[in-house]
Amino acid sequence: MVKKNEKQLIEQRKDDHLEICCSDKYDIEMSVSNGFEDILFVPRAVPEINFDKISIESKFLGHNFSSPIFLSSMTGGVHEAKSMNEKIARVAEKLQIGMGVGSQRAALLDPSLVDTFSVVREVAPTAFIAANIGAVQLNYNVTFKQIKKVVEMIKADALILHLNPLQEVVQPEGDRNFDKLLPKIATLSKELDCPIIAKEVGSGIAIEDGNALIEAGVQAIDVAGAGGTSWAKIEAVRAQQQMKLTNQKIGELFGNWGLSTAVSTLEISKLSENVEIIASGGIRNGLEAAKALSLKANLVGMALPIAQILKDGTEIQLIESITLFIQELKTAMFLVGAINLEALRSVPLAIVGKTAQWLSARGFE
Repeated sequence: MVKKNEKQLIEQRKDDHLEICCSDKYDIEMSVSNGFEDILFVPRAVPEINFDKISIESKFLGHNFSSPIFLSSMTGGVHEAKSMNEKIARVAEKLQIGMGVGSQRAALLDPSLVDTFSVVREVAPTAFIAANIGAVQLNYNVTFKQIKKVVEMIKADALILHLNPLQEVVQPEGDRNFDKLLPKIATLSKELDCPIIAKEVGSGIAIEDGNALIEAGVQAIDVAGAGGTSWAKIEAVRAQQQMKLTNQKIGELFGNWGLSTAVSTLEISKLSENVEIIASGGIRNGLEAAKALSLKANLVGMALPIAQILKDGTEIQLIESITLFIQELKTAMFLVGAINLEALRSVPLAIVGKTAQWLSARGFE
């Protein structure tokens, strides 16, 4: 029997997350970059393509996308999230792109929250939608049967298992037992009827963990690298509010922890024959997206900008923002002579600065 205060604790935490993310009162962005300034295209003075014929159609886990955009997991676990989830889902359906919901653990504990998630499939019957739960919950009595329920709740096309060790260790109520998760993920991958996406939440995923996740049956990896939102800083804010000084100090110290999104995308790209890739983490415009896609990412993900637009804005404003993003992406493709995403992945690049130094230190070409 779940204690009532446990449900309230989770709902309060999720409410805190939304309030902190959508407010301009808090500094939750990393002060380190996503690394894409080190990825340089070779400009084409003679692109030899027609801008109006550029295609950005993409395929991910067997699903067709009109553009390689994934509206990443952000909202879930509070009644107020229903409206935002519904708006995101409507946009995903209209534009035929993908979306992921936030952690659904709260809905397992409190059935009154189920409709805050199930609404996404109601308004987006054909869009690619990913369910979501923390991988660490496999060590905290969340059963395979419950995870199947999470998938069925939104008739999901895939399950995101988010990996957030830094967030959990900073979070005052964090779950810190990450021991022996890989064998459980491997068993889960055999039990589920849909693919698993392993996702970090801002610290990136290196090739060693990428290999281990693939061996465990994961079919896609969202690198979610450093350079965007810092969940360590978000939890440090919450810790300060609760007067948990140790958690606050650790969150502030590790606020910029992780592999940059560019570095993590490059590392996981070495495994691209065995896994599909979402590049996310501080990607804020179509030029950065073009660079990520040129590094063999299948999709690019965005979360915080979407939530901030929809907190007080409209679906039309979100569509306008995504439309601009797409035009920026196509412009970058035009200027390097890439008629489609396959061509973009073969254009010449120069990798410089800290990213080049990292690759050299790690022994990558």
